[in-house]
Amino acid sequence: MWARELAVSAPGKVILHGEHAVVLGKVALAVALDLRTFLRLRPGAEGRLSVSLPGVGVRRSWDTPELRALRGRMAGKGRGEEPLPRGKQLDALREFAGIAAGASAPESLATLAFLYMCLAISAKYGDVPSVDIVVWSELPTGAGLGSSAAYAVCLAAALLMVCGTISCPLQEGESTARWTEEELTLINSWAFRGEQVIHGNPSGVDNAVGTWGGALRYQAGKITPLKRVPTLRILLTNTKVPRSTKVLVAGVKEKILKFPAIMNPVLDSIDAISQECQSVLEAMPANPSPEHYPVLEEFFDINQHHLNVLGVGHPSLDRLCQVTASHNLHSKLTGAGGGGCGITLLPPDTSPLAVEAAKQDLCACGFECWETKIGAPGVTLHSCSSLSAQVLHVLTQS
Repeated sequence: MWARELAVSAPGKVILHGEHAVVLGKVALAVALDLRTFLRLRPGAEGRLSVSLPGVGVRRSWDTPELRALRGRMAGKGRGEEPLPRGKQLDALREFAGIAAGASAPESLATLAFLYMCLAISAKYGDVPSVDIVVWSELPTGAGLGSSAAYAVCLAAALLMVCGTISCPLQEGESTARWTEEELTLINSWAFRGEQVIHGNPSGVDNAVGTWGGALRYQAGKITPLKRVPTLRILLTNTKVPRSTKVLVAGVKEKILKFPAIMNPVLDSIDAISQECQSVLEAMPANPSPEHYPVLEEFFDINQHHLNVLGVGHPSLDRLCQVTASHNLHSKLTGAGGGGCGITLLPPDTSPLAVEAAKQDLCACGFECWETKIGAPGVTLHSCSSLSAQVLHVLTQS
């Protein structure tokens, strides 16, 4: 029986460069965002598994014998064969949890992913645990910031640890610890399963960033973590303008088919920006220099113009760039575009007054704004006493 109270956290992500071009085989750079999802794990009542997700209004509790019986029906082939996230298994979970077929609300998908991961991991590695789990996030849902992947990474790490499959590396007196590379690889593989439950056919980028942190390169299905990257300060701004990634991707493809001689060089230029940016990021830890930041700012400016040429800009994003430019800061959209989020680079010499003035002006536009960092660490184990007062308050109240 699990006997410790601990917490797990995982970061969100933003795309630094390569949006839309990545769909056509070009390089994209994804970086870990230091807005995190937190999971508190503690011993539960014997024979009960409980989960609380206050951000989406979920509070559920089940008898472990009942879950064990459901697990047996799902597996079909007996102990040692974990069920894959396929239609029949997920239908059985939906029926058990009272989730309507086709339900896509965050609370429904989060509950479904929780049940799947708990039963599948325990089927392969141990018994259904009697634990109490609370998950809370600093990440907004549906904003393209990897909130579902951070959730899946936290769940994978916690459940694998409870089942004894990975170690509990946090020693007495330590505030944080991380797992071995081999253990991180296993966490990532199970987090990807959770993402499949939620998204169907994910790329694997978001859960990889949540697991390893830092930055990674993605091209044609191949994910390569960058070995050394700096932590950069940014403003993250949510314009709150809804958009359809599917519609925006289709629009880019249509424009490329219509004007290939014009659009293909734009995609090649975006690809070159991603690769040049990778070189700068990898050079910065060994040779930090103020000269790196103007180069990164120019990459932001050029790529933002390219993304507008691709047709994925939006007046709200233009306004974001204009506002930050008035404070001598450089911004670009991140993700699908058409609204959504933008990022603004904050060089080390940016004054706190300038940052605060930019934030106030962005909020005055009706946007939501956070000062945070990119290049943050991946999935991490914490002592609960080391968590911030805000996080601890949410987790203890749930």
